Amino acid sequence: MTEGTRRIGPIVGGLALVVLALGLAFWGISTRAKALVVVTRETADMSVPTVAVITPERGAPQQEIALPGTMQAFTDAPIYARTNGYVKRRAVDIGAHVRAGQLLAEIDTPEIDQQLQQARADEATAAANARLAETTAERYRDLIKTESVSRQDLDNANGNLEARQAAVASASANVKRLEQLQAFRRIEAPFDGVITARNTDVGALIDSGSTAKELFHIAQVRTLRVFVNVPQVYSRAAQPGLKAELTLREYPGRTFTGTLARTAQSIDVATRTLLTEIDVENPKGELLPGSYADVHLHLPSPSSTLKLPVSALIFKSNGLQVATLRNGRVAIVPITVGRDFGSDVEVLTGLSGTEQVVANPPDSLADGAAVRVAAEPPR
Repeated sequence: MTEGTRRIGPIVGGLALVVLALGLAFWGISTRAKALVVVTRETADMSVPTVAVITPERGAPQQEIALPGTMQAFTDAPIYARTNGYVKRRAVDIGAHVRAGQLLAEIDTPEIDQQLQQARADEATAAANARLAETTAERYRDLIKTESVSRQDLDNANGNLEARQAAVASASANVKRLEQLQAFRRIEAPFDGVITARNTDVGALIDSGSTAKELFHIAQVRTLRVFVNVPQVYSRAAQPGLKAELTLREYPGRTFTGTLARTAQSIDVATRTLLTEIDVENPKGELLPGSYADVHLHLPSPSSTLKLPVSALIFKSNGLQVATLRNGRVAIVPITVGRDFGSDVEVLTGLSGTEQVVANPPDSLADGAAVRVAAEPPR
Protein backbone atom coordinates (compact mmCIF):
# COMPACT_ATOMS: atom_id res chain seq x y z
CA MET A 1 0.00 0.00 0.00
CA THR A 2 1.40 3.32 -1.01
CA GLU A 3 1.78 6.32 1.23
CA GLY A 4 -1.08 8.21 -0.58
CA THR A 5 -3.44 5.41 0.01
CA ARG A 6 -2.58 5.36 3.69
CA ARG A 7 -3.45 9.12 3.92
CA ILE A 8 -6.86 8.86 2.14
CA GLY A 9 -8.20 6.19 4.52
CA PRO A 10 -8.30 8.39 7.67
CA ILE A 11 -9.77 11.30 5.69
CA VAL A 12 -12.63 9.18 4.34
CA GLY A 13 -13.26 7.79 7.80
CA GLY A 14 -13.41 11.30 9.25
CA LEU A 15 -15.76 12.47 6.56
CA ALA A 16 -17.97 9.47 7.18
CA LEU A 17 -18.13 10.30 10.88
CA VAL A 18 -19.01 13.94 10.09
CA VAL A 19 -21.75 12.85 7.69
CA LEU A 20 -23.06 10.42 10.28
CA ALA A 21 -23.04 13.12 12.95
CA LEU A 22 -24.80 15.56 10.66
CA GLY A 23 -27.37 12.92 9.76
CA LEU A 24 -28.01 12.14 13.38
CA ALA A 25 -28.35 15.85 14.17
CA PHE A 26 -30.76 16.41 11.29
CA TRP A 27 -32.79 13.36 12.28
CA GLY A 28 -33.00 14.59 15.86
CA ILE A 29 -34.05 18.11 14.84
CA SER A 30 -36.65 16.86 12.37
CA THR A 31 -38.04 14.42 14.94
CA ARG A 32 -38.34 17.19 17.50
CA ALA A 33 -40.00 19.51 14.96
CA LYS A 34 -42.53 16.85 14.07
CA ALA A 35 -43.21 16.19 17.74
CA LEU A 36 -43.64 19.94 18.33
CA VAL A 37 -46.15 20.15 15.47
CA VAL A 38 -48.07 17.22 16.88
CA VAL A 39 -48.07 18.70 20.38
CA THR A 40 -49.11 22.09 19.03
CA ARG A 41 -51.95 20.52 17.05
CA GLU A 42 -53.07 18.47 20.04
CA THR A 43 -52.91 21.55 22.28
CA ALA A 44 -54.98 23.54 19.80
CA ASP A 45 -57.47 20.68 19.56
CA MET A 46 -57.70 20.41 23.33
CA SER A 47 -58.29 24.16 23.66
CA VAL A 48 -61.53 23.82 21.68
CA PRO A 49 -64.15 22.53 24.13
CA THR A 50 -66.36 19.65 23.16
CA VAL A 51 -70.02 20.20 24.00
CA ALA A 52 -73.23 18.25 23.70
CA VAL A 53 -76.18 19.97 22.05
CA ILE A 54 -79.92 19.51 22.39
CA THR A 55 -82.99 20.87 20.62
CA PRO A 56 -85.74 22.58 22.66
CA GLU A 57 -88.70 20.32 23.27
CA ARG A 58 -92.11 21.56 22.17
CA GLY A 59 -95.05 21.46 24.57
CA ALA A 60 -98.79 21.46 24.10
CA PRO A 61 -100.54 24.61 22.80
CA GLN A 62 -102.68 24.74 25.96
CA GLN A 63 -100.76 25.35 29.16
CA GLU A 64 -101.76 24.63 32.71
CA ILE A 65 -100.51 26.59 35.67
CA ALA A 66 -101.07 25.76 39.33
CA LEU A 67 -101.27 28.69 41.72
CA PRO A 68 -102.16 29.09 45.41
CA GLY A 69 -105.59 30.53 46.17
CA THR A 70 -107.45 31.77 49.25
CA MET A 71 -111.15 31.11 49.64
CA GLN A 72 -113.42 33.84 50.99
CA ALA A 73 -117.15 34.14 51.52
CA PHE A 74 -118.99 35.73 48.64
CA THR A 75 -120.63 38.19 51.07
CA ASP A 76 -119.26 38.80 54.55
CA ALA A 77 -120.58 41.30 57.09
CA PRO A 78 -120.23 42.15 60.80
CA ILE A 79 -123.51 42.75 62.67
CA TYR A 80 -123.73 45.70 65.10
CA ALA A 81 -126.53 47.14 67.23
CA ARG A 82 -128.11 50.51 66.38
CA THR A 83 -129.66 51.03 69.82
CA ASN A 84 -128.65 50.84 73.49
CA GLY A 85 -129.85 48.30 76.01
CA TYR A 86 -129.31 44.76 77.25
CA VAL A 87 -129.47 41.47 75.36
CA LYS A 88 -132.86 40.02 76.22
CA ARG A 89 -132.70 36.92 74.03
CA ARG A 90 -130.19 35.26 71.74
CA ALA A 91 -131.60 33.06 68.99
CA VAL A 92 -128.49 31.73 67.17
CA ASP A 93 -124.95 30.58 67.80
CA ILE A 94 -121.85 30.01 65.66
CA GLY A 95 -122.38 27.63 62.76
CA ALA A 96 -126.10 28.36 62.54
CA HIS A 97 -127.50 28.67 59.00
CA VAL A 98 -129.89 31.64 58.87
CA ARG A 99 -132.24 33.21 56.33
CA ALA A 100 -132.54 36.87 55.45
CA GLY A 101 -134.68 38.64 58.08
CA GLN A 102 -134.32 35.86 60.65
CA LEU A 103 -134.03 37.01 64.29
CA LEU A 104 -130.52 36.73 65.69
CA ALA A 105 -130.99 38.45 69.05
CA GLU A 106 -133.39 40.81 70.83
CA ILE A 107 -132.36 43.80 72.92
CA ASP A 108 -134.30 45.16 75.91
CA THR A 109 -134.44 48.98 75.52
CA PRO A 110 -136.21 50.49 78.57
CA GLU A 111 -134.76 53.97 78.04
CA ILE A 112 -135.86 54.09 74.40
CA ASP A 113 -139.32 52.83 75.41
CA GLN A 114 -139.73 55.67 77.93
CA GLN A 115 -138.45 58.25 75.47
CA LEU A 116 -140.93 56.98 72.89
CA GLN A 117 -143.82 57.33 75.34
CA GLN A 118 -142.75 60.87 76.15
CA ALA A 119 -142.41 61.72 72.45
CA ARG A 120 -145.88 60.43 71.73
CA ALA A 121 -147.28 62.56 74.57
CA ASP A 122 -145.47 65.60 73.21
CA GLU A 123 -146.93 64.84 69.79
CA ALA A 124 -150.43 64.69 71.23
CA THR A 125 -149.90 68.02 73.06
CA ALA A 126 -148.63 69.65 69.90
CA ALA A 127 -151.60 68.30 67.95
CA ALA A 128 -154.06 69.71 70.55
CA ASN A 129 -152.39 73.11 70.45
CA ALA A 130 -152.51 73.03 66.64
CA ARG A 131 -156.26 72.28 66.68
CA LEU A 132 -156.90 75.16 69.10
CA ALA A 133 -154.81 77.50 66.95
CA GLU A 134 -156.73 76.42 63.85
CA THR A 135 -160.09 77.13 65.56
CA THR A 136 -158.87 80.54 66.66
CA ALA A 137 -157.62 81.38 63.20
CA GLU A 138 -160.95 80.40 61.63
CA ARG A 139 -162.85 82.63 64.07
CA TYR A 140 -160.61 85.58 63.26
CA ARG A 141 -161.18 85.01 59.54
CA ASP A 142 -164.96 85.30 60.12
CA LEU A 143 -164.60 88.36 62.37
CA ILE A 144 -162.39 90.22 59.92
CA LYS A 145 -165.30 90.27 57.47
CA THR A 146 -167.29 92.51 59.85
CA GLU A 147 -164.11 94.35 60.90
CA SER A 148 -164.67 93.17 64.49
CA VAL A 149 -160.91 92.44 64.78
CA SER A 150 -157.95 94.14 63.30
CA ARG A 151 -155.85 92.76 60.49
CA GLN A 152 -152.97 92.43 62.94
CA ASP A 153 -154.96 90.08 65.16
CA LEU A 154 -155.78 87.90 62.15
CA ASP A 155 -152.11 87.75 61.10
CA ASN A 156 -151.13 86.79 64.65
CA ALA A 157 -153.71 83.99 64.67
CA ASN A 158 -152.52 82.64 61.30
CA GLY A 159 -148.90 82.80 62.41
CA ASN A 160 -149.69 80.96 65.64
CA LEU A 161 -151.43 78.23 63.60
CA GLU A 162 -148.40 77.73 61.36
CA ALA A 163 -146.11 77.53 64.38
CA ARG A 164 -148.35 74.95 66.05
CA GLN A 165 -148.46 72.88 62.86
CA ALA A 166 -144.67 72.98 62.64
CA ALA A 167 -144.47 71.78 66.24
CA VAL A 168 -146.72 68.85 65.35
CA ALA A 169 -144.45 67.93 62.43
CA SER A 170 -141.38 68.10 64.71
CA ALA A 171 -143.02 65.94 67.35
CA SER A 172 -144.11 63.40 64.75
CA ALA A 173 -140.58 63.17 63.34
CA ASN A 174 -139.21 62.60 66.85
CA VAL A 175 -141.74 59.79 67.38
CA LYS A 176 -140.72 58.12 64.11
CA ARG A 177 -137.03 58.39 65.04
CA LEU A 178 -137.59 56.70 68.38
CA GLU A 179 -139.83 54.06 66.79
CA GLN A 180 -137.01 53.21 64.40
CA LEU A 181 -134.54 53.01 67.28
CA GLN A 182 -136.98 50.76 69.12
CA ALA A 183 -137.30 48.57 66.02
CA PHE A 184 -133.51 48.10 66.06
CA ARG A 185 -133.90 46.06 69.23
CA ARG A 186 -134.48 43.13 66.86
CA ILE A 187 -131.13 42.07 65.39
CA GLU A 188 -131.95 40.34 62.09
CA ALA A 189 -129.85 38.62 59.42
CA PRO A 190 -129.28 40.88 56.40
CA PHE A 191 -128.92 37.93 53.99
CA ASP A 192 -128.84 34.14 53.86
CA GLY A 193 -125.67 32.75 55.38
CA VAL A 194 -123.94 31.10 58.29
CA ILE A 195 -122.98 32.67 61.63
CA THR A 196 -119.18 32.54 61.84
CA ALA A 197 -118.77 34.51 65.09
CA ARG A 198 -120.86 35.40 68.17
CA ASN A 199 -119.53 38.01 70.56
CA THR A 200 -122.47 38.57 72.93
CA ASP A 201 -124.80 36.71 75.27
CA VAL A 202 -127.96 37.26 77.30
CA GLY A 203 -127.63 40.14 79.74
CA ALA A 204 -124.72 41.82 77.97
CA LEU A 205 -124.76 45.63 77.82
CA ILE A 206 -125.13 46.88 74.26
CA ASP A 207 -123.88 50.28 73.10
CA SER A 208 -124.30 51.89 69.72
CA GLY A 209 -122.26 54.54 67.96
CA SER A 210 -118.46 54.77 68.10
CA THR A 211 -118.26 52.41 71.09
CA ALA A 212 -120.37 49.71 69.44
CA LYS A 213 -119.16 46.12 69.66
CA GLU A 214 -119.61 43.52 66.95
CA LEU A 215 -122.39 41.15 68.01
CA PHE A 216 -122.33 38.58 65.19
CA HIS A 217 -120.45 37.86 61.99
CA ILE A 218 -122.34 36.37 59.07
CA ALA A 219 -120.96 34.93 55.81
CA GLN A 220 -122.72 33.83 52.66
CA VAL A 221 -121.02 30.54 51.75
CA ARG A 222 -123.26 29.10 49.05
CA THR A 223 -120.84 30.69 46.58
CA LEU A 224 -117.20 31.33 47.46
CA ARG A 225 -114.69 33.74 46.01
CA VAL A 226 -111.18 32.39 45.42
CA PHE A 227 -108.54 35.08 44.97
CA VAL A 228 -105.51 34.10 42.89
CA ASN A 229 -102.47 36.17 41.91
CA VAL A 230 -101.60 35.30 38.31
CA PRO A 231 -98.02 36.13 37.16
CA GLN A 232 -97.72 38.98 34.69
CA VAL A 233 -96.58 36.71 31.83
CA TYR A 234 -99.98 34.94 31.94
CA SER A 235 -102.12 38.02 32.60
CA ARG A 236 -103.37 38.35 29.00
CA ALA A 237 -104.57 34.75 28.93
CA ALA A 238 -106.42 35.03 32.26
CA GLN A 239 -109.74 36.33 30.96
CA PRO A 240 -113.21 36.16 32.58
CA GLY A 241 -115.06 32.97 31.71
CA LEU A 242 -111.97 30.77 31.98
CA LYS A 243 -112.60 27.47 33.81
CA ALA A 244 -110.50 26.53 36.82
CA GLU A 245 -110.08 23.36 38.85
CA LEU A 246 -109.48 23.50 42.59
CA THR A 247 -107.87 20.82 44.74
CA LEU A 248 -107.70 20.79 48.54
CA ARG A 249 -105.65 18.58 50.82
CA GLU A 250 -108.68 17.69 52.93
CA TYR A 251 -110.35 16.25 49.81
CA PRO A 252 -107.66 14.05 48.20
CA GLY A 253 -108.57 12.88 44.72
CA ARG A 254 -111.42 15.39 44.33
CA THR A 255 -111.60 18.51 42.22
CA PHE A 256 -113.98 21.45 42.42
CA THR A 257 -114.82 23.49 39.35
CA GLY A 258 -114.92 27.29 39.32
CA THR A 259 -115.12 30.11 36.81
CA LEU A 260 -112.84 33.11 36.56
CA ALA A 261 -115.37 35.90 37.19
CA ARG A 262 -113.31 39.10 37.19
CA THR A 263 -109.79 40.52 37.36
CA ALA A 264 -108.31 43.64 38.87
CA GLN A 265 -107.33 44.90 35.39
CA SER A 266 -104.08 46.12 36.91
CA ILE A 267 -100.67 44.60 37.66
CA ASP A 268 -99.49 44.88 41.26
CA VAL A 269 -96.13 46.68 41.08
CA ALA A 270 -94.88 44.93 44.22
CA THR A 271 -95.49 41.33 43.09
CA ARG A 272 -95.92 41.80 39.30
CA THR A 273 -99.10 39.72 39.44
CA LEU A 274 -102.71 40.17 38.36
CA LEU A 275 -105.33 39.69 41.07
CA THR A 276 -108.14 37.45 39.78
CA GLU A 277 -111.35 36.21 41.38
CA ILE A 278 -112.74 32.73 40.76
CA ASP A 279 -116.31 31.95 41.83
CA VAL A 280 -116.97 28.42 43.09
CA GLU A 281 -120.43 27.04 43.83
CA ASN A 282 -120.67 25.49 47.30
CA PRO A 283 -124.25 24.18 47.67
CA LYS A 284 -123.36 21.54 50.29
CA GLY A 285 -121.09 23.81 52.32
CA GLU A 286 -118.11 21.48 51.90
CA LEU A 287 -115.72 24.34 51.20
CA LEU A 288 -114.93 26.65 54.10
CA PRO A 289 -114.04 30.36 53.88
CA GLY A 290 -110.40 31.03 54.65
CA SER A 291 -109.24 27.67 53.25
CA TYR A 292 -106.15 27.26 51.09
CA ALA A 293 -106.60 25.72 47.65
CA ASP A 294 -104.42 24.84 44.66
CA VAL A 295 -105.97 26.47 41.60
CA HIS A 296 -105.26 24.88 38.21
CA LEU A 297 -105.87 27.22 35.28
CA HIS A 298 -105.87 25.92 31.70
CA LEU A 299 -104.62 28.95 29.81
CA PRO A 300 -104.90 29.05 26.01
CA SER A 301 -101.62 29.80 24.24
CA PRO A 302 -101.28 31.23 20.70
CA SER A 303 -98.53 28.72 19.92
CA SER A 304 -96.87 25.68 21.43
CA THR A 305 -94.36 26.35 24.18
CA LEU A 306 -90.72 25.27 24.45
CA LYS A 307 -89.00 23.41 27.26
CA LEU A 308 -85.34 23.14 28.18
CA PRO A 309 -83.46 21.29 30.93
CA VAL A 310 -82.40 23.47 33.84
CA SER A 311 -78.79 22.37 33.18
CA ALA A 312 -78.84 24.30 29.89
CA LEU A 313 -79.46 27.66 31.58
CA ILE A 314 -76.75 30.23 32.17
CA PHE A 315 -77.39 32.39 35.22
CA LYS A 316 -76.04 35.92 34.84
CA SER A 317 -76.61 39.14 36.72
CA ASN A 318 -78.48 40.57 33.72
CA GLY A 319 -80.86 37.60 33.46
CA LEU A 320 -81.11 34.03 32.20
CA GLN A 321 -79.28 33.02 29.01
CA VAL A 322 -78.59 29.93 26.90
CA ALA A 323 -75.68 29.08 24.60
CA THR A 324 -76.62 28.22 21.01
CA LEU A 325 -74.45 27.13 18.07
CA ARG A 326 -74.22 29.13 14.84
CA ASN A 327 -71.70 27.95 12.22
CA GLY A 328 -69.63 26.15 14.83
CA ARG A 329 -69.43 29.11 17.17
CA VAL A 330 -71.25 30.00 20.36
CA ALA A 331 -74.03 32.60 20.39
CA ILE A 332 -75.29 33.61 23.83
CA VAL A 333 -79.05 34.30 23.73
CA PRO A 334 -81.12 35.90 26.55
CA ILE A 335 -84.41 34.11 27.29
CA THR A 336 -87.52 34.55 29.41
CA VAL A 337 -88.79 31.55 31.34
CA GLY A 338 -92.31 30.72 32.49
CA ARG A 339 -93.30 27.69 34.51
CA ASP A 340 -90.75 25.65 36.45
CA PHE A 341 -91.28 21.88 36.08
CA GLY A 342 -88.40 20.92 38.35
CA SER A 343 -85.81 19.43 35.99
CA ASP A 344 -87.19 21.44 33.03
CA VAL A 345 -88.36 25.02 32.55
CA GLU A 346 -90.70 26.63 30.07
CA VAL A 347 -89.11 29.11 27.65
CA LEU A 348 -91.42 31.96 26.67
CA THR A 349 -89.17 34.18 24.57
CA GLY A 350 -85.71 34.06 22.99
CA LEU A 351 -85.85 30.77 21.07
CA SER A 352 -87.71 29.64 17.97
CA GLY A 353 -87.33 25.91 18.63
CA THR A 354 -84.89 25.11 15.80
CA GLU A 355 -81.68 26.13 17.58
CA GLN A 356 -78.96 23.82 18.81
CA VAL A 357 -78.56 24.57 22.53
CA VAL A 358 -75.50 23.60 24.55
CA ALA A 359 -76.67 21.08 27.12
CA ASN A 360 -74.21 21.82 29.94
CA PRO A 361 -72.39 25.06 29.14
CA PRO A 362 -69.17 25.60 31.16
CA ASP A 363 -68.67 28.89 32.96
CA SER A 364 -65.76 29.77 30.64
CA LEU A 365 -67.90 29.55 27.53
CA ALA A 366 -67.96 32.98 25.83
CA ASP A 367 -69.94 34.49 23.01
CA GLY A 368 -68.27 33.75 19.65
CA ALA A 369 -66.05 30.94 20.98
CA ALA A 370 -65.36 27.94 18.73
CA VAL A 371 -66.59 24.59 20.00
CA ARG A 372 -66.71 21.00 18.86
CA VAL A 373 -69.99 19.08 18.94
CA ALA A 374 -69.71 15.74 20.65
CA ALA A 375 -70.84 12.73 18.69
CA GLU A 376 -74.15 11.28 19.79
CA PRO A 377 -73.79 7.96 21.60
CA PRO A 378 -75.02 4.94 19.64
CA ARG A 379 -78.60 3.95 20.39
